[in-house]
Amino acid sequence: MWQPSASINILKLRDKLNRKIRQFFYDRGYWEVETPYMSQTGVTDIHLANIKAFFRAKEYFLQTSPEYHMKRLLASGSGSIFQITRVFRDDEFGKWHNPEFTLLEWYKLDEDIWFIIKEIELLFQFLGDVPAFQYLSYQQAFIKYCGFDPFNVTHADLFSLAARHGLDNVLEHDEGRDQYFHLFMAMVVEPTLKKNSAPVVIYDFPASQASLAKIKGDCAQRFEIYWQGVELANGFHELTDAKLQVERFRADNSSREALNLPLVAIDERLLGAMEHGLPECSGVALGLDRLYALLLKQEKLADVISFSHERS
Repeated sequence: MWQPSASINILKLRDKLNRKIRQFFYDRGYWEVETPYMSQTGVTDIHLANIKAFFRAKEYFLQTSPEYHMKRLLASGSGSIFQITRVFRDDEFGKWHNPEFTLLEWYKLDEDIWFIIKEIELLFQFLGDVPAFQYLSYQQAFIKYCGFDPFNVTHADLFSLAARHGLDNVLEHDEGRDQYFHLFMAMVVEPTLKKNSAPVVIYDFPASQASLAKIKGDCAQRFEIYWQGVELANGFHELTDAKLQVERFRADNSSREALNLPLVAIDERLLGAMEHGLPECSGVALGLDRLYALLLKQEKLADVISFSHERS
């Protein structure tokens, strides 16, 4: 167990991919930033769990994403920026999950998600032999793979639909419509997407799943990208309204309370930056370990990480 998880040859290929990514962004007018791994506040999102750290007996949080700090840079006039960084999540552990992993995150000023999606496609094709992207709206994906329209389904119908797919015993209790949608996405949609040789873009999520994205009509202006059934990227047309953002943070904590999850202090520094003026932008977080495993035809994250969790 003293040896690396990945072979030295794979790690050298990973180094080449890191260099190519940096060159891709430098050539497109971005500059690279660094932000703290350890923060005074965590994230309120009920689907994310911070790993805690302590300094001089005070509790801190290891970053689940550099998003909040990068937005503070954007509000300070940074312009379009990118970062390759380590992030930490108290999440699943297995084939496609490691508590510490590498994230590529970037923000482009004055562009919507379609610009970012095209940029991701160009990046993938710059890094390897990746097919052209395919596209499905969230609604289309659910109709095609789950047999119902998520924008026109009752709460009661969701329970019976879950039973029909053999999912009725997965949720411990009734946690609301979006929890059912997350369950269908993870257990029905994602496994089906493994059959696609090309990356698939899922877009136009329900407004209730907006997170830090703008809303247009009934839809959140966000997207996710899957390749071979593996989720690689999550992107937003970023919300810039501080008042709306604090409402969403409070709603997250209300959901946490209902689910008996620990409450998380709201990041007042991020809100201060947004009040000062977060510029119009779109951004995306992309899991590099997963992408590298697929590009290098490896079977799991540990095959492209120098020392995965069990060898750390």
